[in-house]
Amino acid sequence: MSWISTLLGNLNYGTILLLMLLESTVIPVPSELVVAPAVYHSAAGELNVLLVVFFATIGADIGASINYFVALYVGRPVIYKFANSRWGKLCLLNEEKVKKSERYFDDHGIVATLTGRLVPGIRHLISIPAGLARMTYWKFLLYTTIGAGLWHTILAALGWYLHTIVPEDQLESTIQQYNHYIVGAILGLVAVVIIYFIIKSKLKKKA
Repeated sequence: MSWISTLLGNLNYGTILLLMLLESTVIPVPSELVVAPAVYHSAAGELNVLLVVFFATIGADIGASINYFVALYVGRPVIYKFANSRWGKLCLLNEEKVKKSERYFDDHGIVATLTGRLVPGIRHLISIPAGLARMTYWKFLLYTTIGAGLWHTILAALGWYLHTIVPEDQLESTIQQYNHYIVGAILGLVAVVIIYFIIKSKLKKKA
């Protein structure tokens, strides 16, 4: 989408918020190509790194809330009908992706809203099963904020680091390269968090 490319080429606090809002709905916007480059420029004094993370997280909260309330009020049949429609395909959405996000939510409970923000392919859809399950909104928003904030902080650290070693014309390809390592580390972290909550829940039941 050319207009997304235009926004990516003109990063400021407003476009960061808007792009992360879109990324948390169903529009295919790669957050690593928003937050990391924005902080790359922050290191040069063009933006404030804390404000980049703040506005990115606010955008994610708004976008996730849109998904949550749509799922809450329109229900599963409409969600799946959209996923299988031409518009859904344009958003790189399909029925299997929605089912995958539902399975993740069902398997991990409300903690999935937090950990799901860190998992590729789940990140922008995890708010849909939260809405379908009628999860308490303020709890949903808290976990979404923590998860999105953590993810954006990781991307911010990457952008700041790359400013010291990579020229701007190589930034995008280098981010994509590092992203594979970050995803692997995050999946390991998510597994640890899920195991922790499972053990905690079982100990609580025994007590």
